[in-house]
Amino acid sequence: MPREMINTDQAPAAIGTYSQAVKVGNTVYLSGQIPLDPATMQLAEGGMEAQIRRVFDNLAAVARASGGSLADTVKLNVFLTDLGHFALVNQIMAAYFQEPYPARAAIGVAALPRGAQVEMDAVLALDE
Repeated sequence: MPREMINTDQAPAAIGTYSQAVKVGNTVYLSGQIPLDPATMQLAEGGMEAQIRRVFDNLAAVARASGGSLADTVKLNVFLTDLGHFALVNQIMAAYFQEPYPARAAIGVAALPRGAQVEMDAVLALDE
């Protein structure tokens, strides 16, 4: 099955050997996004809430570039350096997603690239 690499300047450029997303058939695999501002490639300022929102905005931009949206998310993985922020992720997530919510995992990690406190990746299932 052919693979399509998805790239957009509305989300941070890949900072390694990966694509922002890969589309295979009607499935889109979004790479992990940390809270980098795509214009400056610097971490979002304003604390944890700003970091979480920036990550969701970055994921949304890549989803749009693939022909979808966050509404097409079937699986979301959340990586936090402090699981104490889990309730805040839930609160902010409610502004970006509606029921039925995607399947999700929340994982505590020791560290993330660039000193970020949150990273998320996702899988989208697009309509045919």
